[in-house]
Amino acid sequence: METSHVSALQLKHAGLERQIQDELNRPMPDLATIQQLKRRKLRIKEELAHI
Repeated sequence: METSHVSALQLKHAGLERQIQDELNRPMPDLATIQQLKRRKLRIKEELAHI
């Protein structure tokens, strides 16, 4: 159970990283969107650290 939860969190973390990179590569990146994605990514990272 716990390993599937960790795997799911890792996939979400990687997906958020891709979204951040995609947004940064746009001609006019939306900084508010990037900040929101980074906050979500950090929450997942913190949750992974507590498992």
